[in-house]
Amino acid sequence: MTADSSKVLEEIPVTRASRVERPGGKTSPEELIAAAHASCYSMAFSNVLAQKDAPPVRLEVEAVATFDADQVKITTIDLNVRGEVPGMSDEEFDAAAQEADQACPVSNSLRGSVEIRVQTQLSEPG
Repeated sequence: MTADSSKVLEEIPVTRASRVERPGGKTSPEELIAAAHASCYSMAFSNVLAQKDAPPVRLEVEAVATFDADQVKITTIDLNVRGEVPGMSDEEFDAAAQEADQACPVSNSLRGSVEIRVQTQLSEPG
């Protein structure tokens, strides 16, 4: 951590068991990477939508990291994106989601080492 870090993560219990067995209220490095990816991607997507003058009513991003114990690496991260953006078609929402993937620093850092899959679901207003 840097000297000016928030120190929010100092007390996070991280265990090997949470990686390959039962989490028991603890986390793993892979889960922390997935959380970082979801939050970074969410910010990038919100920015892409704002640039298109299409602010979302709702935007939810879930990242699921798959850990392969044999390869000892994260092999895939699935970004499941759900949102409600008035006046936007499914195709426009999907294109904006792909654009956000290219604008996300975490996606760009992982690309080439981890397969990133983006799935989108645009909800109807209401």
